[in-house]
Amino acid sequence: MRVAVLGAGAVGSRVVRQLLSTGSVDRIVLRDTSAERLAQVSRSLGDRVELEHHPFPSDLEADAVVVATPRGTQLEAVEAAIQARRPAVLVGDGLAETIAILHLAGAAARARVPVVVGAGFAPGFSCVLAAHGRSWFDTVREMHVSKAGTGGPACALVHHRALSRRSYDWREDSWVRRAGGSGRELAWFPDPVGPRDCYRAALPDPVLLHHAFPTVERITARVAATRRDRLTAPLPMLSPPHVEGGNGAIRVEVRGRRAGVEDVVVLGVTERPAVAAAAVAATTVEWLLADRHLVQGMVGLAEMVEPLAFLDDLADRGIEAQIFEGERSLA
Repeated sequence: MRVAVLGAGAVGSRVVRQLLSTGSVDRIVLRDTSAERLAQVSRSLGDRVELEHHPFPSDLEADAVVVATPRGTQLEAVEAAIQARRPAVLVGDGLAETIAILHLAGAAARARVPVVVGAGFAPGFSCVLAAHGRSWFDTVREMHVSKAGTGGPACALVHHRALSRRSYDWREDSWVRRAGGSGRELAWFPDPVGPRDCYRAALPDPVLLHHAFPTVERITARVAATRRDRLTAPLPMLSPPHVEGGNGAIRVEVRGRRAGVEDVVVLGVTERPAVAAAAVAATTVEWLLADRHLVQGMVGLAEMVEPLAFLDDLADRGIEAQIFEGERSLA
């Protein structure tokens, strides 16, 4: 098996290491437009990895493609993967680009090629947690996602801009637009992240979750931010983002009825976002190559995988989810 990883940033380079660690693929092609990034990561990769200093959306000779490129390049890369009929895994958290990629669903269906949209920390891990929570209920009325932390510089830039742009909440039968940076809520994330103020932002999680669960009446997503984050969101970033952020976290709240009564389940996970995103993307690739995916065409992780089995695979990689009932693991 041969996998192409597009993007040698904080997530892409870790996807390569994750795939190498399990021995699930024979060869990996790591492609990036920056010779400097390739030189940096090449020191920690073995001879099973081919490095290519090359534009992203060109010839893709691989059994699967991981798109971990910066904002503005993912659409072209996914188009190229569909044209080449290569299964694709997209690690992206930009709302506008996610919607643009979902418009390629018809092309993916005609090509009969699976494309997994939002296979990172959030969306990605968050969608699997929502699907797992959904399985505990007879009917679900609400899903609410909160996330904290960023991965590499590209992720930090997306989150910075998202706070100044419109968010989309699903309420009953329509999308409701809200101002980014509004709607403060205190969310309790797993330790060591703990409580954080979270705000509306241009996040793709509600779009993907509504696609997976169209009967859920209310779906929202928020991101943790400080007062400075909110004030400076409309401006260019005041200082360069870190090469990689610290601990991040996800909190997913599912509300509905089970056994005839109203109930709520809160699931979460804490990990460095780039590490968790790489684990999710690598596990998704392995599911595609092993033909374990549940549906064809363009889908999110909530539709593609059996959630508990996927969480078990992530736990084997050291990424364990938690339920907010003491400290026990889901795995």
